[in-house]
Amino acid sequence: MLENGITHRCRAGVFALLAAVLLVLTCAPARAQIGGSRYAAIVVDAATGEELLAINADEPRYPASLTKMMTLYMVFDAMERGRLSAGTRIPVSRHAAGQEPSKLGLKAGGSIAVRDAIMALVTKSANDAAAALGEHLGGSEVQFGRMMTRKAHALGMRNTSFRNASGLPDANQVTTARDMAILSRALIQHFPGRYAYFSARSFRYAGQSMGNHNRLLTEYDGADGIKTGYIRASGFNLAASAERHGTRLVAVVFGGANSRERDDHVMALLDRGFAERRRGLPPDMLMARGGALGGGARLVGAAQAAPMAAPVARLREPNAKPPARPVTPAASRAPRAASGGGKWVAQVGAFADSGIARQAANRAARGPGTARVQSVRVDGKRFWRAQVTNLSAAQARRICQQMRGPCMVISP
Repeated sequence: MLENGITHRCRAGVFALLAAVLLVLTCAPARAQIGGSRYAAIVVDAATGEELLAINADEPRYPASLTKMMTLYMVFDAMERGRLSAGTRIPVSRHAAGQEPSKLGLKAGGSIAVRDAIMALVTKSANDAAAALGEHLGGSEVQFGRMMTRKAHALGMRNTSFRNASGLPDANQVTTARDMAILSRALIQHFPGRYAYFSARSFRYAGQSMGNHNRLLTEYDGADGIKTGYIRASGFNLAASAERHGTRLVAVVFGGANSRERDDHVMALLDRGFAERRRGLPPDMLMARGGALGGGARLVGAAQAAPMAAPVARLREPNAKPPARPVTPAASRAPRAASGGGKWVAQVGAFADSGIARQAANRAARGPGTARVQSVRVDGKRFWRAQVTNLSAAQARRICQQMRGPCMVISP
């Protein structure tokens, strides 16, 4: 038990260090973005709950529309208990109809079937449908928020408090990446039949077709859910699950600057998680891509030295028919060519002293490549990046493998 505790604390310390390093490595502006002040991430094994990666996982964050995951948990639970059926008509109050977008445009005095309300939450993230469900189950949305919070605590989500059914802004509606991973696992395990709703790529209602905001369903092989979220205070959030080779992982990320950055980052984290599951490798390497030689490296994920220059295995065609169940592919698409034309970079650290940065770069460049030091400013402070340039992909990864601390591989 003592050894396990020490190992856990060491891993937590490493990730805390990585989180701090990210702020320097990415030159984060003062807005939500990966590595910024609102960033949090966790990757867990869906079957066991084993933590594979955690950065700021217990820090309070605004859930935004990830809140609808709990709303749907409550709906699924009511269906299991016989309180609701897929065809039950849910009345729409003036309060529900008046919710801010995203919404279906439900009219006060009308009604919507439970099945359609579920699909509206999963795909369009409709706030009016969420409020109608909450009022129907709780009597009022305020009371439903209390019910949600009690259920969250019963599931082990100790740092979560809900105030509404939709995730629209409320200063007291908070959660953590870890708690959302717990909720993701609960939805998968407690409602295996109904979890399939989250894999729906589109939904047709009142003559209009609405696509699912979760791009991983079409861009990441094995992905089958579960929910995106955004409000200004949170940045772009995503809870995602994917299954490969019999292993299912859950990844939760808060604080993306935009949906593309968030999605790329989640895919990279899942890549790293599946690679670690296959090889049992420690997560001590960071991956970045784009604009490296110009000084604008963009973080795409925490990854090991497996060939993961970018999120891999975007195998399905966007218009392909969704599978009836999660896909377990025989193999993933190969990543970018390993050579990289000698344009890959290994960034071995960022330092407050240019001399120390130069020493670190020179030590790392004793083999192939050229030592380089870059000056950058972060929050008004100057730092120096220690890098080795003119490398192939394999050479960059090899340098990072030999480093004792965090190291970033930057693709062309």
